[in-house]
Amino acid sequence: MKRKYTAAAAVTVVATLSLAACSGGSSDQPSATADNKPVTLTMSTWNLANSPEFKTLADGFHAAHPNVTIELKDYDAAQYATLLTADLAAGTAPDILTMKNVTDMVTFASGGQLQDVSDVKLQSGIKGAASYKLDGKQYAIPYRIDGNVIYYNKDLFKAAGVPDPDGSWTWDDYTAAAEKLKTGLKTAGSAALPAYLHGWNALVQNFATAQVPASALKGDFGYMKPYYEQALKMQDGGLQLPFATVTANKTTYQAEFGKQQAAMEIMGTWYVATLLQQQAQGAADKFAWGMAPVPQRTSKTAGTSNTPITYGDPTGFAINVKTDQAKTAAAKQFLAYAESQEAALTLAKIGITPALTDDAVVKVYFGQSGIPSDDLTKFAWAKQKIDPQNPPSPKTATLNTVLSAMHSAIMTGSESIDKAISDAEAQYKNQVG
Repeated sequence: MKRKYTAAAAVTVVATLSLAACSGGSSDQPSATADNKPVTLTMSTWNLANSPEFKTLADGFHAAHPNVTIELKDYDAAQYATLLTADLAAGTAPDILTMKNVTDMVTFASGGQLQDVSDVKLQSGIKGAASYKLDGKQYAIPYRIDGNVIYYNKDLFKAAGVPDPDGSWTWDDYTAAAEKLKTGLKTAGSAALPAYLHGWNALVQNFATAQVPASALKGDFGYMKPYYEQALKMQDGGLQLPFATVTANKTTYQAEFGKQQAAMEIMGTWYVATLLQQQAQGAADKFAWGMAPVPQRTSKTAGTSNTPITYGDPTGFAINVKTDQAKTAAAKQFLAYAESQEAALTLAKIGITPALTDDAVVKVYFGQSGIPSDDLTKFAWAKQKIDPQNPPSPKTATLNTVLSAMHSAIMTGSESIDKAISDAEAQYKNQVG
């Protein structure tokens, strides 16, 4: 899931770009334009005041290409897709379009509003690029991707007398650990619950899709049943807050883990920067914590000798189809820079999870003050296989609507798992044909 922001209405901001020499830039890359004439690009962003990644990338690229100026056009995050769609229709959209959601890429590419950027060479080891392919063409280049991990409170585990995760957990192991935590926390006099499951349907459904593996686009959702059985077992056993409570009270995952209301929480790696900031500012309690791989379907993908399977979507950059040829050349150079190791290192320094996570990036990322540096945390963050949360297809928007309703029906108990799945399958096939 992408982080949700609140911001003012769209406003253009010119980035305060560094005029640093190119010694730290991409000197091995060709110049953005053959004659080095000044070029001004515009780029869409959201919540610019609290999202330093955009200016960081603009500054880094400018250092390598001083003739290129990037102006950042900031949009209201809550209405980002709507406002950007309106600007595209009016012919006033920026040259570089940040893809906040994969579904936006599908909509814009299907409407002929994005350039084919298949000629931008992908870095070896880059994650999330496949999510931006449609009909065999690459329409955006990822610069960051956030997979899900287990966040766990080491202090609460210790108080409960339960061993920390070791990276080998299946979903049965996860549930068993939660049951031990329930007993141990009660004995220790703690009111914390063993775990917290946020209300997003992806936190059940997408693990099933990634780990089975399966394709929800086919309209057969029966493979999700074991994952719902596990989620309901946790809920009915008092191991996590009920879904109805979470949705009715608008419970936040930041408060549940940050204020030590839950000993474990499965959430995206974007939460790291938030947790560090909240602990530093006093909005979250200070306690020892770590990350572990998400539970696996079987032991075949569990353990640090394997690659744990999780899910998540990238964030990336695309190019407006109406951008002229000279600006397109510079924009493609920016896309290439944004996925480079150089850019990944600058993002890691500010707590962003880059789409490229090699050993050098891992070292920089875990050099941040306050972040755990144990081997399991590093492994969970860097070595996971991230399956797409939103498959790039025109059917994805309909699929998400159907699956969200199915999730609510199951988790509130208004329908049995079998009935809810059957109804969702019928609804989906009726809508997409």
